[in-house]
Amino acid sequence: MRYYLWSMLLLFPLSGFSQSSIGSVTGDESVFYAQTKQVNQFFLRFNGEEDVQGNKIYAGSPGYRDLKSRKKYLNMLFDNSSPVINSDTKFVFIDDALNKKNPAFLDFYTKGWFAEVAASFLYKKEKVNIILYLKIEKQHDGYKWVISNVYFDRFQSWFTHLNDTTNLKYFIHPMSHELDFMNLHKAFREPENLDYYFEKEYQPDMTALFVMEMKDGNLSFVAVNNVKFHVFQIPNWYFELSWFNRNNVNSGWLISNVLRVNDKEKRELMRHYTHVN
Repeated sequence: MRYYLWSMLLLFPLSGFSQSSIGSVTGDESVFYAQTKQVNQFFLRFNGEEDVQGNKIYAGSPGYRDLKSRKKYLNMLFDNSSPVINSDTKFVFIDDALNKKNPAFLDFYTKGWFAEVAASFLYKKEKVNIILYLKIEKQHDGYKWVISNVYFDRFQSWFTHLNDTTNLKYFIHPMSHELDFMNLHKAFREPENLDYYFEKEYQPDMTALFVMEMKDGNLSFVAVNNVKFHVFQIPNWYFELSWFNRNNVNSGWLISNVLRVNDKEKRELMRHYTHVN
């Protein structure tokens, strides 16, 4: 299971993606923003748990989770070039996150966020793209990333007939048991239509298919192409965290999309992004 090892590295300590210098910058705000090169660092700065020099601020220390400092720097954790984030939405998001009575914080170790990893594989000698979804899971005294779901359009195409209510041709007759199900040959002689014969509630397990194809040698890992994170931990909000490599201070891990959503909409978004029905 070598292909699993990269997703199961224990986070001791947590590490993010390193990045080369983005050029000279001046001022506390520029230095602070330019150095947001790790995902866990983004979490610390979002929470007001790191100062402008990059030093962690611990509970009980001056400035820990200070609302004034958070308001000053939270603004700088957004992608300024995003076409989908307007200034009004950003203002309301920050205002909600810094609510004096109940300010919101991010927690690296709890649910409510996950990684989306776009990767290249060889599938029967053909180069293909597969999306892996990973989440943090506790293990003994530490944590690890684990693969929680997989999306591969080839797998998806095998189940295009599921929940097709218009089908009147492909079925197993209700009296088939009296014939010892001898007519099962009808279902198996056309494999491309096999999914018509499954129960209505059936949902294919894409992760199991992925594991099977890897173990059979049909799939082999090539490279990671892109990583982004989906975060649902802020009450009434969802945001996407993406990496931007630019030659200016608006670079690194930044909020690339933000939406105001209720709990029902959050569940729908999770299903949409992870392709889970």
